[in-house]
Amino acid sequence: MSGLLTAAAQAQTDQASAEQKATQKATEKAKAEAELPQVTVQDSAASVTAPYAGGQVNSGGRIGFLGDKDFMETPFSTMSYTEKFVQDRQAQTITDVIAATDPTVFSNGVSGAWSENYSIRGFSSNTYDMTMGGLYGMAPYYRTTPEMFERIEVLKGPSALLNGMPPGGSVGGSVNLVPKRATNEPITRLTTSYMSDAQFGGHVDLGRRFGERKQFGIRFNGLYRNGDGAVNDQKKKSQLASLGLDWRGDRARVSADFYTSDDRVNGVTRGINLATGVAIPTPPKADTLLNPDWSHVRNKDKAAMVRGEFDLNDQTMAYVALGTSKTDYEYNGAMSAQVLNAAGDFKTSMGQLAFTQKKQSAEVGLKGKLQTGAIKHQWVVNATHYSHKQDDYGRRSVPGADWTTNIYNPVWGTEAPFVAPHISHTEVRLASYGLADTLSFAEDRVQLTLGVRRQQVVSDTYNVTTGARTSRYDQGATSPAAALLVKATEHVSLYANYIEGLSQGATAPMTAANAGEVFAPYKSKQKEVGVKFDLGEFAHTISAFEITRPSSYTDPVTNIFAFGGEQRNRGVEWGFFGSPMRGVRLMGGIAYTTPKLTQTAGGVNQGKVATGVPKLQGKLGAEWDVPALQGLTLTANATAVSKQYISADNSLWAAGRTTYDLGGRYATKISGNPVTFRATVLNVTNKAYWGMPLLSSLALGAPRTFALSATMDF
Repeated sequence: MSGLLTAAAQAQTDQASAEQKATQKATEKAKAEAELPQVTVQDSAASVTAPYAGGQVNSGGRIGFLGDKDFMETPFSTMSYTEKFVQDRQAQTITDVIAATDPTVFSNGVSGAWSENYSIRGFSSNTYDMTMGGLYGMAPYYRTTPEMFERIEVLKGPSALLNGMPPGGSVGGSVNLVPKRATNEPITRLTTSYMSDAQFGGHVDLGRRFGERKQFGIRFNGLYRNGDGAVNDQKKKSQLASLGLDWRGDRARVSADFYTSDDRVNGVTRGINLATGVAIPTPPKADTLLNPDWSHVRNKDKAAMVRGEFDLNDQTMAYVALGTSKTDYEYNGAMSAQVLNAAGDFKTSMGQLAFTQKKQSAEVGLKGKLQTGAIKHQWVVNATHYSHKQDDYGRRSVPGADWTTNIYNPVWGTEAPFVAPHISHTEVRLASYGLADTLSFAEDRVQLTLGVRRQQVVSDTYNVTTGARTSRYDQGATSPAAALLVKATEHVSLYANYIEGLSQGATAPMTAANAGEVFAPYKSKQKEVGVKFDLGEFAHTISAFEITRPSSYTDPVTNIFAFGGEQRNRGVEWGFFGSPMRGVRLMGGIAYTTPKLTQTAGGVNQGKVATGVPKLQGKLGAEWDVPALQGLTLTANATAVSKQYISADNSLWAAGRTTYDLGGRYATKISGNPVTFRATVLNVTNKAYWGMPLLSSLALGAPRTFALSATMDF
């Protein structure tokens, strides 16, 4: 026993010595770099986006056109995840990252759906509203594998002022993906992975800098992953190749990003609905596939982006960013499914859809600093442009392909041949102009941000046979915002904000009395107050918010389509991250949200809770470095959510659930090369539960899943 104690004590001494040497080395490196000529004059994000204690999140992130800010100097609720957190989670999608420990982000837990699905602050967010390097439309459309990103940032609440209007109209929050850049030290990293039942993969990450001052950088990421998933008869395949280039001079910085990705799921999870009078059935086994085993969905994306920054002087910087991308999508499988009786018999209606979308996105602006008397100003002005052209193909029903089976023992027929006639052609253009100023008083302890953005939306629909335009939508709106930050002490910041979101207005359907009437973009409004605590190595954010979003309906008496509805989400959140004690890292929190229908057509369901969102969520992610064995870290994750209503009248709901993940990793060296082994068991108890997916009422959450990986640096 004494020998073991002596060994453990020696291990702790060695670890402390190693940490001391690493700190000394980092200090010497920083001092040496400080003596080099300055290569990034304006808007440097080096300190703002450095990892916070524990290395799982960054100290700050991008706040739209306001630029990079430390989280304690940001009058909004934000979270910025590091590349290390993504690796340690063995994440395969963006949802795996942002929904892991954040209680304000809800995921239904479904595996192999046709799209990622998450909500922020009780409002569903569209995956195609993610920005990549600050530009809309450049990220993969429906599902994104995270290997090419060094930061994944979440800004909670509407963001029309900060980013312009999102193409899909998301209002609960926004996600920004920051591409990887070459670091000062060379990177040659290989990761091999396995996920149950038989899914294997490999990921290579290469980075180099060149030049006398390492001005030029290259970062390449390549991924291949393929095989059977944990759900029976479901296969997943992902391919990615990305290249990030950058050059940094004394007064200018230029970067370019290119990628191509191909994501495919065979045996797609789309979900089921319930016939009138049928109660929610007991879930079948967690690994059951409830949609055709021959179904498939495929997303092929590619994009190219370039960004340039130039310091006009010590106080002013000009920047421009341009991007173009293309998405090819194909789906063949269930269009809808309905449970017919208490025995679990259900009928599936088959459909086939495809589209091609070409997108362009751009941003140009100026930002700078000045002082008027005792007031400091950080101002920014920019213009954004987004456009896409989309051709839709397919059919929403396939004659003779509908199928009836049972949820507890599904048996499927043969695959329907894919037939995709041209359905529609649409073109959308979004243009905006924004201006904001952050005024600082009392030695920067009080900061007031004021801003406004003008947004214009133009949408055209064309006849696919003649090419003639059949309808036009051309509307604009102005969105103001205000935010206040007060640094009460060095460790406490108080903040409040009012900010608006914009969504493209709808067109009255052909069945309405005012068919074809086009409505102006509608505004969502957020009011929020909060407090942030930075205890040095452990941080907390507590906030209360209210978001109101208009909604449309057709009046049952007059048959007139109008924007007279409203959903109001009110909530209280507590989140934390960091290292409260040596060798321990915690992330998580609790969120309580009431998504209420405050105005509805004829008062039907008015006052009811909106569907698909739990009122209460609690999450905890924990890591512990085992003192007795240097390099060994044990991990655990718990997610608890309350029930989610699946019917507008709140008569039906999916029960709440609590799921657990357990794992560990071991960092060591083999032949002098750093190696990290990771192992995780998701949904340890193999709990079968219902979640509410996009476009359906119920879908099975993912079963127990084993994930293994090994990463070696050369």
